[in-house]
Amino acid sequence: QVQLQESGPGLVKPSQTLSLTCTVSGVSITTSYYYWSWIRQPPGKGLEWMGAITYDGSAYYSPSLKRRISISRDTSKNQFSLQLRSVTPEDTAVYYCARSEALVVTATREEYDYWGQGTQVTVSS
Repeated sequence: QVQLQESGPGLVKPSQTLSLTCTVSGVSITTSYYYWSWIRQPPGKGLEWMGAITYDGSAYYSPSLKRRISISRDTSKNQFSLQLRSVTPEDTAVYYCARSEALVVTATREEYDYWGQGTQVTVSS
C-alpha cells in the first residue's frame, strides 16, 4: 500500500527557510512514471501546487514560487523534500505531498492518486 507522510517543523520564523520531507512507502520514488508534488492550502484558500520532482529526478516549480523554492530527493531513504526560502506569514498553510501519474501543475485533488495527511506550518515570530 502506498503511503506518504510529511514531516518537519510546525513553526518557522519570518525570513527563514521552511523545510519539509515527504517519506514514501509502498513504492519507490524512482518508479516510472510517477511524479511527486508539494501542494499547500493557506487558511481559507484553495489548494496551490508548488512544485514537483519526477521519477528521474527532474524538478518543476510554480512560476510564482520559482525564486524561493527547491525540491530534492534522497532515493536511499525514498524521500523527497521541500525548501521554501525567505518565508513570510503568507506562507502559513497546510502542506501536502502527493503523487500523480503525469506532471500536474494544478492542485485538483482528482489529479493525484495518493496524498499525505498534511502538516500545518505557521510562519510567525
